[in-house]
Amino acid sequence: MKQRHLGVAAIAAASVLLFSGCSAGGDGGDANTIKVAYQKFGQFTQMDDHMKKVKDEFEASHEGMTVELVPIEAQEADYFAKLALMNRSAATAPDVMYEDTFMVKTDVEAGYLAPLDDYIADWEDWDQFPENARQAGAGDDGKIYGIPMGTDTRAIWYNKNLLADAGIETPWVPETWDDILDAAETIKASSPDTIPFNIYSGKGQSEGASMQGFQMLLSGTDDVLFDSDEQKWVLGSQGFEDSLGFIEDIYQGGLGPTPQQALDKNIGTTINSEWIPGGELAMSLDGSWASGTWIETGSSPWPEWSDVMEVAPMPTQDGSDPGRTSMSGGWTLAMGSGSKNPDAAWDFISTALSKDNSLSYDVAASQVAVRTDVAEDPEYTDANPTFGFFSELVADTHFRPANSDYSKVSAEITVAMESVMTGQQTPEEAAATYDQAVIGIVGEENTMAASD
Repeated sequence: MKQRHLGVAAIAAASVLLFSGCSAGGDGGDANTIKVAYQKFGQFTQMDDHMKKVKDEFEASHEGMTVELVPIEAQEADYFAKLALMNRSAATAPDVMYEDTFMVKTDVEAGYLAPLDDYIADWEDWDQFPENARQAGAGDDGKIYGIPMGTDTRAIWYNKNLLADAGIETPWVPETWDDILDAAETIKASSPDTIPFNIYSGKGQSEGASMQGFQMLLSGTDDVLFDSDEQKWVLGSQGFEDSLGFIEDIYQGGLGPTPQQALDKNIGTTINSEWIPGGELAMSLDGSWASGTWIETGSSPWPEWSDVMEVAPMPTQDGSDPGRTSMSGGWTLAMGSGSKNPDAAWDFISTALSKDNSLSYDVAASQVAVRTDVAEDPEYTDANPTFGFFSELVADTHFRPANSDYSKVSAEITVAMESVMTGQQTPEEAAATYDQAVIGIVGEENTMAASD
C-alpha cells in the first residue's frame, strides 16, 4: 500500500468521519459488542447485504450480543488506508474485518490480525477448504489469519453484438496480444463512438490496475515479477517493458477510454453499470465477479446480459503454452488482534462462512467458490452461465507474490502504468524508474536482474 502523507488536520477529519460513535473492540469497549468492518463501494453492495444477513443470524443465536457493522464506502486503495487507520487505535480497531488476501502478510507484520489456528482445529467446515484456499489466508509464520470467502479469475468480457457488427466472428478467442489489438482497431474503424477495449490502469485503480491489468499481461510473458525460488524482485525484464508497451498501445493508440476517464476512481462502476449495458464498450479485461452487477439481485440489473455478453480467456503474449493466462486473488474474513471477545468474533466469521451463507454470497457476488461443497452444489453451478468458464481458468491462473513488500511494489507498478498511459514516459523509461523505486523499497540485495 503506497504511503500517503496526510496533514494533522486531514487525519483528524478522517478520524472523526470514520470513528465517531465507535467504541467496541478496543480500550473501554463493550465485550458484548463486536465491530465488523468491510467494503461497500459503487456496484459492490453484495458484501453489505451479506453482513446484514449474518448480523441478524448471529444476534438471534447469541443472546445479549450486538454486531456493529462498519461499511467503509471507499475504492480499494482508500479502503485499505481507512482500514489501516482503524487498526492503528485499540479504541477503533474492528473485531472482524474484510481482508484482501494480498494484505494478509502485511497486516500480520503490522500486528493487526489474530491467528485462527486454535479455532479452525475444532471447525469441521475447514475440511471443505482445499489447501491452496487455506494458504490464501496464511502469514509468513505458517499460521492462518484469514478464512477465504471465495476466489476469482479474470478474462475478457466482450459484447458479441458489437464484435459481430464490426465483422469479427464470434465466439471470439484471441490467441495473442496482437489479436486483441487487431480486434480493437477493427472496432474503432467500424464504430468510432464505441470504446474498443478496457484494461484498468493508473494509480487510482490500485490493484485493479496492478493485478488485474499489468500482471494479467506480465503473467503471459516469459518473465515474472518476483522469483519465488530466489525470493527476489526481478528487474529489467523484457516482459515488464512489453506489458507497459501494451498499455501504451491501448491508451496512446486511442483504443481504450481516454486517460482522463481511466484515472477516475469510479470507472469500474461506470463500465459495468453504464458502458457495458449501454453498448458503449466492446471488450473489457475484468473479473469473474462482473456479472454480479447485472443479475437480478445486482446493483444494476440487466436481464439481457447473458444473451449479449461472452467471455474469452486472456491469451499469452505470443500464444505460447498454455495459451491463456489469468490472475487470482480473493478476500477473507479475519479477526482483529485486539478483539475483547475473540470467541464471539470467531463465531461471527464461522457463521458468515458456513456452507449456506457461503453459497448465497458466492452466487450473489459471482465468486469462484472455494468451499468444495459449495462448488459442487447444483444451486451454485446452475446459477450463472459463466461460473464453469471462470472456474476452469484456475488451472492456468497466477497469484501475486507472497511477500510483505508486495503492496509497496504494486503501487510503483501503477505509477509506471500511469506515466505510460498519459504519455509522460516511454515504456522503457517507466520500467527504469520502476526498477529504481523497487530498489529503494526492498534494497538492492533483494532484487535480481532478469538475465541472472
